[in-house]
Amino acid sequence: MADRHLQQHEAVSRRALLGGIGALTSALALGGCAGLAAQGARYDASSLSEDPTLLVATTRKRVNGGRAKPWFGPERASAMTLARARLKPPAEGRFTLAAAGFDSWQIGKVEPATGDVSALLAERGTGRDVLIYVHGFKQTFETAALDAAYLSDAIKFNGQTMLFSWPSKDGLFDYAYDRDSAMWSRDDFERVLRSIVEAPNGGRVHIVAHSMGTMLTLETLRQLYARYGDTVLSRIGAIVFAAPDIDMDVFSSSIKRIGPLAGKITVIAATNDRALVFSGQMAGGMTRVGAAEKDVIERLGVRVIDASSEGWGLINHDLFLSNADVQQVIRKSIDSVGA
Repeated sequence: MADRHLQQHEAVSRRALLGGIGALTSALALGGCAGLAAQGARYDASSLSEDPTLLVATTRKRVNGGRAKPWFGPERASAMTLARARLKPPAEGRFTLAAAGFDSWQIGKVEPATGDVSALLAERGTGRDVLIYVHGFKQTFETAALDAAYLSDAIKFNGQTMLFSWPSKDGLFDYAYDRDSAMWSRDDFERVLRSIVEAPNGGRVHIVAHSMGTMLTLETLRQLYARYGDTVLSRIGAIVFAAPDIDMDVFSSSIKRIGPLAGKITVIAATNDRALVFSGQMAGGMTRVGAAEKDVIERLGVRVIDASSEGWGLINHDLFLSNADVQQVIRKSIDSVGA
């Protein structure tokens, strides 16, 4: 088990290193948005760096009462759990491991919370925007939480950050279980979003969903829009689908059912995403949205960023974590919604 956690920490550290390399190579043109990365805008420090608390909503079953590592496992819980993950930021300083890209966030402890989502958010003040990260296939609770922290800090998000974590078995051959678990979690994710959009003094909610998490997010937005219609538009901010692992026909059908919310979506795609090529083969040879050509996706009326030229790894499935230019796109998407 110790070796497994070490491997997970090393994977996150490699992402930090890749992010640093991406910052040094920002001259690379990102398809369709080269100007965004080239502006070199500076942002304030992230809220997580000042108050390293990640809010958590999860449909995973608790392990060790949710108070000791690994906190939440791959099984499905009978009820959604809310919690606070107290994080340990990377050490600062010119000569630290973080400065070289080899150190990253860690989870200090996880504290289960009482009450509902509105109460959890209100603890840290009202009127602030919320960034929700929805992870993808083959993720433990810990890796998903650290990815959420790393992303929020990388884009210097000024607001509250929340992880929505659904039951994933963290196994290459558990694709069907993960897919079903993601869809099984959509009612609880809708409860989270409803709590935010119904809060009278709340800010907007921005969503970054990765891989299989995009299917869960899109179906939840479909349910939310069916319930509220256009009244939710002012409370939903940017919706970023990074490497969406969803069938093109299913995506097209759902996009048509969420009305103007579709105009808030940014898809980050890469035709050389080998993880999506694999999942497409498992799905009967159907192309996944995240691996489709840019013009094909754009026909559906959503904004598309072609990041094919940004990936130099073997998989190219987590460019939103490993590439500084892609992270700037996410930041710009959040800043520009409603501007």
